[in-house]
Amino acid sequence: MKNKRYLFLGFICLLVIQSCASIKEYPVTKKVSQVDLLHGVEVEDPYRWLEDFTSEEVETWVGLQNNLSKRYLKRNKYKKRIKENLESIWVSESKSIPQIRGDAIFYFFNDGSWEQSKLMKQDCIDCPSEVTIDPNTFSNDGTVSLSNLSISPNGKFIAYSISDGGSDWKTWKVLDVGSNQVLENSIKWTKFSSGSWEADSSGFYYQKYPEPKEVALSEINRSPKLYFHKIGTSQQEDLLVYDRPEEPNWSWNIDVSEDGKYRILYVGEGTDESNRLYIQFDKDHSFIPVIAELEATYIFLGNKGSDLWFFTNKNAPNGKIVKLKINKNESFLWEDVINETTLAISGFSLINNKFVIEYLKDSQSKVSFFDLKGEFLSGLDLPSNGSVSGFNGKISDRYTYFSFTNYVTPTKIYKMDMETLVFEEYWEESLPNFNSSDYFTELRFFNSKDGTKVPLHITYKKDTLIKADTPVLLYGYGGFNISILPSFSKTYLAWMNQGGVVAVANLRGGSEYGDAWHEAGMLLNKQNVFDDFAYAAKFLHSENIGSSKSTVIQGRSNGGLLVGATMLQNPSLFAVTIPQVGVMDMLRFSKFTIGWAWESDYGSVEDRQAFFNLLSYSPYHNIKAGICYPPTLITTANRDDRVVPSHSFKFAARLQELQGCDNPVLLRVETRAGHGSGTPRNKRIEEIADIYGYALSVIKEGVN
Repeated sequence: MKNKRYLFLGFICLLVIQSCASIKEYPVTKKVSQVDLLHGVEVEDPYRWLEDFTSEEVETWVGLQNNLSKRYLKRNKYKKRIKENLESIWVSESKSIPQIRGDAIFYFFNDGSWEQSKLMKQDCIDCPSEVTIDPNTFSNDGTVSLSNLSISPNGKFIAYSISDGGSDWKTWKVLDVGSNQVLENSIKWTKFSSGSWEADSSGFYYQKYPEPKEVALSEINRSPKLYFHKIGTSQQEDLLVYDRPEEPNWSWNIDVSEDGKYRILYVGEGTDESNRLYIQFDKDHSFIPVIAELEATYIFLGNKGSDLWFFTNKNAPNGKIVKLKINKNESFLWEDVINETTLAISGFSLINNKFVIEYLKDSQSKVSFFDLKGEFLSGLDLPSNGSVSGFNGKISDRYTYFSFTNYVTPTKIYKMDMETLVFEEYWEESLPNFNSSDYFTELRFFNSKDGTKVPLHITYKKDTLIKADTPVLLYGYGGFNISILPSFSKTYLAWMNQGGVVAVANLRGGSEYGDAWHEAGMLLNKQNVFDDFAYAAKFLHSENIGSSKSTVIQGRSNGGLLVGATMLQNPSLFAVTIPQVGVMDMLRFSKFTIGWAWESDYGSVEDRQAFFNLLSYSPYHNIKAGICYPPTLITTANRDDRVVPSHSFKFAARLQELQGCDNPVLLRVETRAGHGSGTPRNKRIEEIADIYGYALSVIKEGVN
């Protein structure tokens, strides 16, 4: 039976109320006649109009979807419980790994109540801290955030970028630390850019894209240029350093050696990990190509005179450290310094004439120290299994900082003397009413569909009764050479405090086992990732850790694609599915902003073989009428200009149309937010409470 009513939201919209066992109200979503002929295949795209996500018509549709979701999500009692628990957890202090610049120490700090963390400064280790940059003053609602940060070598200037409402578009400003005054001139229209300082702190390098001609949040981003900004000048005076207009897909980043002698230019293409490598010997010379093709990854660590050290995966899928010797005639000689091992290198730095190499062993950190000749000095004795980050610094620095964490251990930060390799605790995250010993975590392995052994971290509160109806949150990513390493999560803690299990799968497509692991989950091998995720759930169920009636799958961005594809291929395997800011239309992802750059991992629809592969798993194109799909909560944000929200809009519209049972399909669209970074505290808590509350209500009380 269908009932009709009218709502006025800018214009009159028609709603259809579908009455079934669970009450659902879906806005009428118009369908357009749109058929594309691709490689001889007719592909229907009836919801293409939703790609115009800034239009009044789409904004009205989004408003109706949000109203429906809000009414539905607030029905359950679990949201309130989780929100209260999150608010009690979030009152704890948080602190970032310090950076040393000149005589000063910089770090981010949050007392637990601020929407955004503040940048703090200490003039010495025992000196009082003072606020240097307070992003909470940028806007009343906390949605304007501090993004990138780059401190000059002498510590006198800070270049920082600001994001408005979560957008990837950044505006750079410069702070004079001594006077605590922001300099007059700003730098606009930058994306995916660091601020790389000259050794003398006279200015910094940045990457700028052309100013958008139409809609900034959706226009394709190509043809960036590399500029140098001199402190105290306007952006119009900035020096063009490098530009290749005939190569619109190339992008730029630059490192400057500590002695100021060399500028190392990285030339990338999309999200391909490989890069070309150019070196400038001084400002009066051109950049000389050292590596002219995309053959491998090269990353500069530091130098002593004409000896330059790099990380590379050239003929070393797990990574190695090499030395580039520059001869007087500007010829080059490569030499291996730290050879490849069976463990993948996940981090590297050169501090106090020592290499700090972070390895991964079954997705957990192992740290080793070497001298400049590559001779092993010692390992790092970690408190337990987990992940390490930090070790920032220069070849001349004596001290550095690093952090340690795992799924049951809040962050601990340590200060290390790089001369003695002795470290001491600097700061420990302390949460109210939390005792690490009350929780249990373990690393298990399961066999995927093709027999590949995949790591799976399982964590829960010790008093949780593990059985078939225990709520299980299964999380994954699986792409772009990104590893998901053990780390403490306040959000996971809130789930576990409600009697749930958290399971994180280290799927193929990441870098947990080096390049081979990544390659096994990319391009034509992408199906392996979805199989890994499904078989992770099957393994849990075989161990009586949850079941198809109590397992929730969650993933963000590429992980949203993971959830969408896996749920469609295994509709009866999960109780709830949460695809967040996902890439859902695999035939048109390259049409928006930076989407074309992902072809290195996904493939191009222009290639016939890649097209058929993309079509085989594209979530938007693989929804089938009459199939009963799990209750689904799709989340996105209206200012996400990385994975534009139209992906989620189209997927939601089609799933609502073709859903073969009463299970609800909800779309939650955050306002004044982007892909995730910079989201203020209150919005994060509200979103998590909505997601976890919805999932628990379905698991414990069924669809209602």
